[in-house]
Amino acid sequence: MSHQEQALVSLLSQLALSLDGAVLGFALAYAAVRTLFKFTATSSALRKLRRAPSLSVSDLRSLLAEIPSDGDGNSKGGIIVIVRGTVDAKSAVDGTWKTLRPGVLVSRESGDKGVILQRTQTCIYNEWKGLFGWTSDLRAIFARSWRQQESTSLRKVPFLLTDVGRRPNAEYVVVNMDGSRHPLPLTTVYHKLQPITASPYTFLQALFGHEYPVGLLDEEKILPLGKDITAVGLCSLKNGIAEIKSCKYLPYFLSDLSKDQMIMDLSIKTKILFWGGIALGSMSVGVLGYAVVRNWNKWKQWKQQRQLQQQRQAVSDVEPQMDDEIEDAPDGQLCVICLMRRRRSVFIPCGHLVCCQGCAISVEREVAPKCPVCRQEIRDSVRIYES
Repeated sequence: MSHQEQALVSLLSQLALSLDGAVLGFALAYAAVRTLFKFTATSSALRKLRRAPSLSVSDLRSLLAEIPSDGDGNSKGGIIVIVRGTVDAKSAVDGTWKTLRPGVLVSRESGDKGVILQRTQTCIYNEWKGLFGWTSDLRAIFARSWRQQESTSLRKVPFLLTDVGRRPNAEYVVVNMDGSRHPLPLTTVYHKLQPITASPYTFLQALFGHEYPVGLLDEEKILPLGKDITAVGLCSLKNGIAEIKSCKYLPYFLSDLSKDQMIMDLSIKTKILFWGGIALGSMSVGVLGYAVVRNWNKWKQWKQQRQLQQQRQAVSDVEPQMDDEIEDAPDGQLCVICLMRRRRSVFIPCGHLVCCQGCAISVEREVAPKCPVCRQEIRDSVRIYES
């Protein structure tokens, strides 16, 4: 770990442990609540997946026929289904365009054909302290140091799923990608890291301790034609054609997993979220409880100290009134502690008259007050008045 990273970790730890760990306790409580919400959502998705029927593309027509529809062939709703099929271009079923297939994307680097093409360029940066390395330490504390920068482009064309080894005029289901933010089962077809030639500006960046580019990672991923995937979503009839689209409350849409694998994956995530939420909640309760007790004790100590200061202030206000006793008191009647004022207070229970009123109050305020003559523990003091 570098020096700036150690400084950042130290700053974050001090912030988390402030107020005797109260900040850390609230952070753990927030994480526990978030984990609870994720557990609830995952459990709901798991129940829906278990109830969803798993079938082939050719079986969809009979299932969707049970849903009421209007006169235009549109379903009045939809059902959640799990369909296993093969990726094919939508233009393959558009009559005269069947052989030309204009709705196909071609990878620029590999030449592979697919219906989704994602290209990512990652500029990788390096950092060293240079001659003015203190600037890196400041950026690490007051800003997040970035080591790479990505630019991603995603192209999609309409596609559909058909049965494996389909025959002409076979059934198909159109995949509607509108609004879907689910991860896609893309295949990497090109992956290459190219070095970047240094320039005079790069030298200046390194000299002053700034990040400078050292390489460019070029990557292409596609959803190829003929790939077998599983679609999980809301299926309905649109203009008499079966269509499936994603559901926001389900964690999958297009995936390489089967139904049993999805259920197993969600079951494991549910258990992890459940026990993780219990652990985070217990830790937050413990840390917050410790912080409450510590701050309560500190508040009581502060209150006691404030009362003691008020009492000392009261004693200091009384002492000027006893200045007249200094001149009149003979030597044998002076206080044994300050040797300045007349003895006026008697300790209880020993009964010794050896202190003035101010010193008696000071002795009485001690943690274990004892008589300065017999060293017996005292409970109180009484002022003596002469008639």
